[in-house]
Amino acid sequence: MVTHVELYTGAKMPLLGLGTWKSSPGQVTEAVKVAIDLGYRHIDGAYVYQNEKEVGVALHDKLKEKVVTRQDLFIVSKLWCTFHDKSMVKEACKKTLSDLKLDYLDLYLIHWPTGFKHGDDYFPLDSSGNVIPSDTDFLDTWTAMEQLVDEGLVKAIGVSNFNHLQIERLLNKPGLKYKPAVNQIECHPYLNQEKLIQYCQSKGIVVTAYSPLGSPDRPWAKPDDPYLLEDPNIKAIAAKYNKTIAQVLIRFPVQRNVVVIPKSVTPARIAENFKVFDFELSKEDMATLMSYDRNWRVCALVSCANHKDYPFHAEF
Repeated sequence: MVTHVELYTGAKMPLLGLGTWKSSPGQVTEAVKVAIDLGYRHIDGAYVYQNEKEVGVALHDKLKEKVVTRQDLFIVSKLWCTFHDKSMVKEACKKTLSDLKLDYLDLYLIHWPTGFKHGDDYFPLDSSGNVIPSDTDFLDTWTAMEQLVDEGLVKAIGVSNFNHLQIERLLNKPGLKYKPAVNQIECHPYLNQEKLIQYCQSKGIVVTAYSPLGSPDRPWAKPDDPYLLEDPNIKAIAAKYNKTIAQVLIRFPVQRNVVVIPKSVTPARIAENFKVFDFELSKEDMATLMSYDRNWRVCALVSCANHKDYPFHAEF
């Protein structure tokens, strides 16, 4: 059973990782320790999650206990939008490294294509509630990201929430030194991203799926939103395999050769989410899951809809 995907750099990236978005600082240290003990080797984080110090404590402890070596782990973080100015990228990366107590990251992503005004606010808003953009271009940000590779701070670089036109623009950048290794995007049966995944894979870019379970704990959930984990059709598929809905939703991207990073802080669920390599969804069930697409997004970043680099006006 395939458990890794190879980046164009030759690095092996585990298909399954632990997501840490919305994992509170009080719980995330324990969650990461439990995950590593269970066999997880890929941990996905970001500066904006405001919990990297606590993730770092867990990594430090497990490395000290010799449960894993640094080479066993695949650690991902992301550059936040207020640091897109190319003079700020290195400091932002170093802050993450110091919080995580690491010498290097396996993968560092530009979190969103949209640059925000630099300052203490993660989302600097104007009086009408729109994000205040920075005067930056992600092509310049990318040049600074490439320098991180050359300086050994990160092994690979990539993007997140970029549409195919933005990736195309990056691939056509004059003097491009390293193409993005990964594009991390929201992906689940209600947003199956078929065209964007096809595009990325055709360019040798690995895709990571975030919110594979539909992010039921997102702070802005509305009562009438679709609820993936309660979908009776997906429930019926899960019953056939004697698996949970969550396990089917995690297996779904894996069979598309897409990396997946379900988040949990509950030890039993962290364990359950890892048990997806002992069964295979049939072609028919994969097609059925693909057919549930309704272009429904958990993370639409509505406050940035007027930003010049807002990614979701394009079809894909």
